[in-house]
Amino acid sequence: MLDIRFIREHATQVRRGAQRKGFGQVDIDRLLQVDADLRGAKQGLQEIATRKNKAGEQISKLSGKEKQEAIEEISQLKAQEKQYRQRLDELEPIYDELMLQVPQVPAAEVPDGADDTENVEIRRWGEVPEFDFEAKDHVELGKNLDIIDIERGVKLAGARSYFLKGDGALLELAVLRFALDYMVNECGFVAMIPPVLVRNEAMVGTAWFPGGEDQVYRTERDQLNLAGTAEVPLTAYHSGEILAEEDLPLKYVAWSPCYRREAGTYGKDTHGLYRIHQFQKIEQVIVCKNDERESIEHHQQILANSEAVVQALELPYRVVNVCAGDLGRGQVQKFDIECWMPSRKNYGETHSASRYHEFQARRLNLRYRGADKKTRFCHTLNNTVIASPRILISVLECNQNADGSVTIPQVLRPYMNGREKIE
Repeated sequence: MLDIRFIREHATQVRRGAQRKGFGQVDIDRLLQVDADLRGAKQGLQEIATRKNKAGEQISKLSGKEKQEAIEEISQLKAQEKQYRQRLDELEPIYDELMLQVPQVPAAEVPDGADDTENVEIRRWGEVPEFDFEAKDHVELGKNLDIIDIERGVKLAGARSYFLKGDGALLELAVLRFALDYMVNECGFVAMIPPVLVRNEAMVGTAWFPGGEDQVYRTERDQLNLAGTAEVPLTAYHSGEILAEEDLPLKYVAWSPCYRREAGTYGKDTHGLYRIHQFQKIEQVIVCKNDERESIEHHQQILANSEAVVQALELPYRVVNVCAGDLGRGQVQKFDIECWMPSRKNYGETHSASRYHEFQARRLNLRYRGADKKTRFCHTLNNTVIASPRILISVLECNQNADGSVTIPQVLRPYMNGREKIE
């Protein structure tokens, strides 16, 4: 969340940021009024405590009428104190709820726009493949090669479900393992396998709640949530802790299954493996000092890490600067990588690199102690390294051959027993 002092001092900027992001319904004026009332109640309690202490010290020195008056004054002060505490009990939940609604202010370099159609392309890499035969989509390739079974997935688990079979399963594991190995061996990240069932505190802390409840599978009996990304447990890993500045930045990379309801997408991207309920993901997270320049440098680093993985897979892609209306509540700025998908005749989103400043850290009470002995909230960042099976759309479709086989990217062959093709 934002610092309330920042909201007080930059209310116009916060309102404008909320409007740019599509959160215009957030009532900043009401928040500021509740904040003022809350501060007034706290100030009143402080003044009463001071007067009670003073009166209490004097009682032992008084007698007769003066003592009785002092006792009556304390009694009146206690009644006022009760009223102030009742007022605090009323205001604090309202304040907390309003604060959780306030979105992060997008960076100045974030373009205006309402949705992903207005994201701004920054660069492209690779050559879009051209086929001298009738190309197939990944669903047909998968069926013909007996590596993807959507029909039986739907039979057992409903829409947006699937089986990866044989070489399809091995190909996904190869992609995930290559990405994880790259992040550990080449980028120095610490590998993690996190829990995927997390408490509400982790969802609120990473800004998935409030607002994203409809997208989350929840186990009501246990009051736990299936995380839609390892960003949640990784970022919350040090919640409530005070880290040492010399230990920063912390760099974690996780392999985890992910679950999303895809609520609100009825009838959208229903074909194949693009928008599904269950997938696997390698996710990178950085926790660093509260420094704007360093945060931007790490943002570029995590983007470069993912670009290197996609380049190693030899997949054409583009990078876009995500517009304000396509940003989440907590993000300062986000870059998406979109890989070429021949069946869509377009680029499709495969990665999202986000920086949050201290938005998540404030919610998680994630801090560090600097050399000056002062504690500050950390900055947090995250990015997809690879997510499958969506990335398999590009891998299969871009590498298909006229005979229906698929050439395995060079970097994946060691994970596929040295084989060059799926056929």
